[in-house]
Amino acid sequence: MSDSDSSNPFGAPFGVGPTPTLEDFQHWTQIMGRAQQLLMEFALSEAGQQMNQTMLAKWMDPSQWAGASADMFGRMPQTLASVPAMDPKLADPLNNPFLAATTSFWQESVDMWQSLATGQMPEPKAGAAKDRRFAAPEWTEHPLFAFIRQSYALISEKLLAAADGVDGVDPKTKAQMRFATANLVDAMSPSNFALTNPAVLKRTMETRGENLVKGLEHMLADLKKGQLTHVDESKFELGVNIATTPGKVIHETPMYQLIHYAPTTEEVFETPLLIFPPWINRFYILDLNPEKSFIRWAVEQGLSVFIVSWKSADESMKDVIWDDYIAAQIDAIATVTQLLGVKSTHTIGYCVAGTTLAATLALLTAHGEADKVKSATFFTAQVDFSEAGDLNLMVDDQQLALLEQLSAPGYLDGRYMAATFNALRGRDLIWNYVVNNYLMGEDYPPFDLLYWNGDTTNLPAKWHKSYLTDLYRDNRLVVPGSIHVEGTPIDLTKVKTPTYVQAGREDHIAPAPSVWKIMDQFSGPKRFLLAGSGHIAGVVNPPSAGKYQHWINEEECASLDEFIAGAREVKGSWWPDWIQWIAAQDGAKVPTKGARLPGKGKLKAIEDAPGRYVKAR
Repeated sequence: MSDSDSSNPFGAPFGVGPTPTLEDFQHWTQIMGRAQQLLMEFALSEAGQQMNQTMLAKWMDPSQWAGASADMFGRMPQTLASVPAMDPKLADPLNNPFLAATTSFWQESVDMWQSLATGQMPEPKAGAAKDRRFAAPEWTEHPLFAFIRQSYALISEKLLAAADGVDGVDPKTKAQMRFATANLVDAMSPSNFALTNPAVLKRTMETRGENLVKGLEHMLADLKKGQLTHVDESKFELGVNIATTPGKVIHETPMYQLIHYAPTTEEVFETPLLIFPPWINRFYILDLNPEKSFIRWAVEQGLSVFIVSWKSADESMKDVIWDDYIAAQIDAIATVTQLLGVKSTHTIGYCVAGTTLAATLALLTAHGEADKVKSATFFTAQVDFSEAGDLNLMVDDQQLALLEQLSAPGYLDGRYMAATFNALRGRDLIWNYVVNNYLMGEDYPPFDLLYWNGDTTNLPAKWHKSYLTDLYRDNRLVVPGSIHVEGTPIDLTKVKTPTYVQAGREDHIAPAPSVWKIMDQFSGPKRFLLAGSGHIAGVVNPPSAGKYQHWINEEECASLDEFIAGAREVKGSWWPDWIQWIAAQDGAKVPTKGARLPGKGKLKAIEDAPGRYVKAR
């Protein structure tokens, strides 16, 4: 390495070091040449595929990377323009939040400049020490980067305060502006740019630019596949080192495959367990690996476990609606009970499949067939969407029109949905990877959860639109008789099936207050449990991990706040509480033989688990 390699890129005044050698010039010229070659090859590849204007618009569409929230940025000027004219009395800064914020901004800016001019380090904003984006010591120890960080913190604070201070708009529009502003603030962080991130500058000096070339390769590869990469996908193979619990596909329809898992106990509960995972994701979130697998654990508890593996939508499913998913759940229930010769089955509905399970229970109740389901467990599922969180901000006429355009083939490409969910946690799921993968040039980690997160599924266009309008926008599921399924009006308040409701304390997709509202609907016995963590880790938390905690309140509570106020905290997984509840519903057991073995009953094995539907792309 030359002497210039060891120079301090943050030395006085700002990165001045020894004079570059001829070798240095040759090396950096080569680096730039390789970058240009990568860009040229990418452009020629796209041209060779005859990329038309529609495809170009797709790549340039902000919703590809930031979901529907990106459209809100475009609407902000119109929204601000609609605010009523300023009342004369608001010219007083004490009465006008915008003027007050502006005055505060300029005063704090002057204070920062004075600190820099006198050689004093600006004091970090409250909470800055916990911000992982600014963990490098230069953000506090080097005057330039300390000033950049403080300037960003100040501007961010004032932008968010301005959004909060808007009057004259409805609450939803104000919340949309706040959400869009927060996304903008995260996007403009100096940590996201090579020249203003000291860690990236240091890595560039250490690797002599190799990190930027590698990062460019990552970025172009992501542009080509239209999706942000979080993990090294080559490290995983379904059925080999992920989704490995032994079982057989025993039933198949155009919408789903039914998997029966091999028992590991000499006796099993007489009542089987049927799991409905969300079809916006792959089912193996419940079977990531032997240590994390809820499915494997449930089998070990002596349950006959079945799970539905939904088909990723294609053009053949362009006419599929919500009624079809409800019918599929009823078909799966009938298939399992008839196979085993039992009257009913325990059921689990996760997220959107839990919402659908609620409708299924209401339909069975309306038909006098509620006894086909012994119990219903809901993992982070919602039925009342009045407090559904930030996802509600992405459901309005403009967003629905955009989704309709993106669903022209009859289905919505799952990459758009993935981008939307990433946008809900943009700092962690977008910009963190932009920095690590594109700027730092780091290798992708072999992380099973991130592999699952990037394994997207397509959604039927008709179903997706009606789901967003009827449930998220219009909240019709909790209005008795408002929704008809196959011609039958449904009413959740008539459901008396024993119910176990699990919510995640930090869930940003199905917030705990929204999940709680199930308790206000069903009329049968109900048990609510609040788990630590969020939408995924709050569910996938095996006892062996010894992680997180959960809260239990045996008293009847009228609200989530009342539940929390009187709740008892229990360390570790909530799964043992659930299996005790299941056993209390029906503790009878039968020998593990005949139809209890996958493929040994009337339904023969079609193929080994996890099946081909989950592998279809």
